[in-house]
Amino acid sequence: MESMDIKQYMSQIGVNARKASRLIGKTPTAQKNQALLAIATALQENRSAVLEANRKDLEQGQQKALSPALMDRLELTPSRFDSMLEGLQQVATLTDPIGEISNLSHRPSGIKVGQMRVPLGVIGIIYESRPNVTVEAASLCLKSGNACILRGGSEAIQSNQAIARCIKSGLESAGLSQDIVQVIETTDRAAVGELITLPEFVDVIVPRGGKGLIERISKDAKVPVIKHLDGICHVYIDEHADLEKAFNITLNSKTQRYGTCNTLETLLVSEAIAAEILPKLNQAFEEKQVELRGCPQTLKILATINSATEEDWNTEYLAPILSIRIVSGLDEAIDHINTYSSAHTDSIVTENYSHSQRFIAEVDSSSVMINASTRFADGFEYGLGAEIGISTDKIHARGPVGLNGLTSQKFIVFGDGNIRT
Repeated sequence: MESMDIKQYMSQIGVNARKASRLIGKTPTAQKNQALLAIATALQENRSAVLEANRKDLEQGQQKALSPALMDRLELTPSRFDSMLEGLQQVATLTDPIGEISNLSHRPSGIKVGQMRVPLGVIGIIYESRPNVTVEAASLCLKSGNACILRGGSEAIQSNQAIARCIKSGLESAGLSQDIVQVIETTDRAAVGELITLPEFVDVIVPRGGKGLIERISKDAKVPVIKHLDGICHVYIDEHADLEKAFNITLNSKTQRYGTCNTLETLLVSEAIAAEILPKLNQAFEEKQVELRGCPQTLKILATINSATEEDWNTEYLAPILSIRIVSGLDEAIDHINTYSSAHTDSIVTENYSHSQRFIAEVDSSSVMINASTRFADGFEYGLGAEIGISTDKIHARGPVGLNGLTSQKFIVFGDGNIRT
């Protein structure tokens, strides 16, 4: 498309989305659930076609020499496909937040004041690689009464278009407008620039992707943005840790998947137990071919690993690389995390109740864990059905953004002829 065509195309997408948002905002819960289940059925019936489209994207990704992390995110494995279906079914079972009235109180004037949960309106989602995001985003926006405009990366265009056809089929079979979920068909980057500067049609933007993408969108957007820039996640092994739990949690946090934002990037270890736990972890990471980078104290225990630099504490590797720092105890661990963490996810491994409570109170991140892998920081694992992204902002939504994160509240007043005196 020419630049003018892109502008007109995106403007029309916006017009359609705004109109559709008014329809889905008043759609009954039963009809929304019907659409979600119909989308799941359409995906299952077209499973081979979607996986074939994904195979073509993977082949092109190899030809373009995409990074291993991007290739991992791009692939729709059978289990990830099944998770998409399960996510749709789970979202259909979730309580519909729209119309819920809370905090209803009687005022001395005789009025009753409460708050009603309402959709945000039109949500634009910009993401890279992961075609399953197309389904997750569509399902959450649909259930929460929002229209959405989805713009996936060029590397997943065939996968996303195949999924989009299933979504349209499901919406149509439930008697809903196909404009409720619009997947942008062009790979022209100018479409992103247009989408993030359409405040008359788009109420919020959610970017999911690399730091460069999110920084660009945050800088240029004329629409509010729900975002996180980095996933610099920590596990702190306390001196009161169960070392078997610590071993398993650390290994899972780092190696279960390398290319995700909730993957462990920096391991902190209390000096009291470092000599006992680190050699065992080193052996396990060697078997997994994970490169370790350590502070001077760590190098005294693990002499063969690489030296960590200041840059390592600020790096989201998204790769089989892990930095390790030995700390004096809980205070230094919390200080390190609050200095270098991206406020995404941080976990403590300890059997000491006081230490665990201090950790969750004093670590300023969107997800803080006790004796659990950082890989649990995920909307699906939190019971949200799916997530539209993870926010490390402190305003509106924080952490995995599920249904409630895609809504707002408005004050409602019940009166009976009341006037203010």
